[in-house]
Amino acid sequence: MSDLNAAAAGSFRVGGDVAVNRLGYGSMRITGDGIWGEPKDPAECLRTLRRLPELGVDFIDTADSYGPEVSENLIREALHPYKGILIATKGGLTRHGPDIWAPVGRPEYLRQCVLMSLRRLGVERIDLWQLHRIDPKVPQAEQFEVIRAMQKEGLIRHVGLSQVSVAEIEAARKLLTVATVQNRYNLVDRSSEDVLDYCAANNIGFIPWFPLAGGPLAQPGGLLDQVAKRHGARPSQIALAWVLKRSAVILPIPGTSKVAHLEENVAAANIALSDEEFRALDEQGRAASG
Repeated sequence: MSDLNAAAAGSFRVGGDVAVNRLGYGSMRITGDGIWGEPKDPAECLRTLRRLPELGVDFIDTADSYGPEVSENLIREALHPYKGILIATKGGLTRHGPDIWAPVGRPEYLRQCVLMSLRRLGVERIDLWQLHRIDPKVPQAEQFEVIRAMQKEGLIRHVGLSQVSVAEIEAARKLLTVATVQNRYNLVDRSSEDVLDYCAANNIGFIPWFPLAGGPLAQPGGLLDQVAKRHGARPSQIALAWVLKRSAVILPIPGTSKVAHLEENVAAANIALSDEEFRALDEQGRAASG
């Protein structure tokens, strides 16, 4: 496994000045069922986190709502002081139980989110802080303005948005420099294709969550399965390789709580899909997405 390195995926400069390897890590899965409470195997989660820098993974995505607080706490325990690693966190979603998520975008709450994440992560500035969801009950400008104020105070280095439309990104950019956008996107979920294209045109990092999905293409005999066998890989690895090839601004963050699965994901960075394979997967993926 010594030849595994996320650097094979290439790099991207978040906000134009923080270079990271494009294949990152999402830390939602180092929590309990329903993204609630402590994980079943905390020791394996810590081993997984500590394996990240050894594999060249230097971009880690988390959120205050994962657990809640559990993910950020484990990241600090395993990796603080994060030498050479960009820790990106999110705020603006509250938790009231397993699989329950409620947006709260009141300015005073967003400020609390940032201050508490700073404390849990043990840093003086969050290098990438993302608004987890725009709260429809609060004027967008109020949410963006408090984020801008915290950035001016030096609490936040770069700002990101999550699960947004092109129109919402443009509204935010009137008040903020948007460094990244994190939307659900994968081979068979192409609902954010226009957002990805907008990000690529404006050099905004696009962070696809749930990037490994292959849907019907991954079934035995399906195209993803066929391509995987050709490369001696798993369908999920081919799905990840496809996402990486889709655009140079993409920063996929596959998540896991196990070292073996992490190593499998990082191995996908070395899979070189042919242009023909990419186009065939793209066509069937779009069809499956509807």
